[in-house]
Amino acid sequence: MDDWTLLIHGGAGILERGKIAPEAEAAARDGLAQALEAGSAVLRGCGTALDAVEAAVRALEDHPAFNAGRGSVFTYEGRNEMDAAIMDGRDRSAGAVAGVVATRNPISLARAVMEHSPHVMLAGRGADGFSRDHGLEQADADWFALPERRAQLDAMKASGGSAFDVDMKYGTVGAVARDAHGHVAAATSTGGITGKRWGRVGDSPIVGAGTWADDRACAVSCTGSGEFFLRVGVAHEIAAHLRFAGESVQTAADAVMAEVKAMGGTGGVIVVGADGTPAWSLTTPGMYRARARATGVPVVAIFGDE
Repeated sequence: MDDWTLLIHGGAGILERGKIAPEAEAAARDGLAQALEAGSAVLRGCGTALDAVEAAVRALEDHPAFNAGRGSVFTYEGRNEMDAAIMDGRDRSAGAVAGVVATRNPISLARAVMEHSPHVMLAGRGADGFSRDHGLEQADADWFALPERRAQLDAMKASGGSAFDVDMKYGTVGAVARDAHGHVAAATSTGGITGKRWGRVGDSPIVGAGTWADDRACAVSCTGSGEFFLRVGVAHEIAAHLRFAGESVQTAADAVMAEVKAMGGTGGVIVVGADGTPAWSLTTPGMYRARARATGVPVVAIFGDE
């Protein structure tokens, strides 16, 4: 069987043993396993890395355990505004959306922007209009508005805190893959941060910050403190370490995450090299994550010591 590699993540943050309810942990592991299988099925069938990362992220968007699609957190005003990006390592084509409110799977909208528009990124009402014009599946506000996420917003407001005071227990989702044809791709999707205001957009839909894919180096998807990932340009920076410094995938990921940590940011990354080498790196107690290859046993993990 030709070699392929797939990694996914469902967010990084304060994820410690004993601090997550057993049912919540079980739901997250189940969601990761479902998404890993969705992407792996594409790759086992000699499909493309691009199709695999879209399939995996769609599964995560539809699962309420994660902060993307249906599980998206609320803005300060009580809305669900979602961001996503996808990138093809073959030619570095990319598509991204920000602040969309009605597309069931924002990652598929990002791909539609990549494939059916002359643009890389669309935002807000324009992106929602593009979604409708191109026949993507829509969902009403009730599909996204989960009671648990509403309670998180209420708790934040009651405490007098800001969006940046909320523990990141539910984060961005993403996937990276290298297919049997030797190509890489990356996809990232998020609901942002609880209580975000003024149309805030983080790193997830920004090509080079939260998402990057280049057959010459690697594919990267990020999760964590978006403002810091933007300032470092994390995803592209990891690729640059590989291309120009000749570092290993793990060394490059660790080095760039150390830079984020030194600036005061936290989070994690998943990376697959051009040769299929997988790596993840996190500066938080845990990260929802999973990995599968053409050979070997799939891995699903949450805590840092797994």
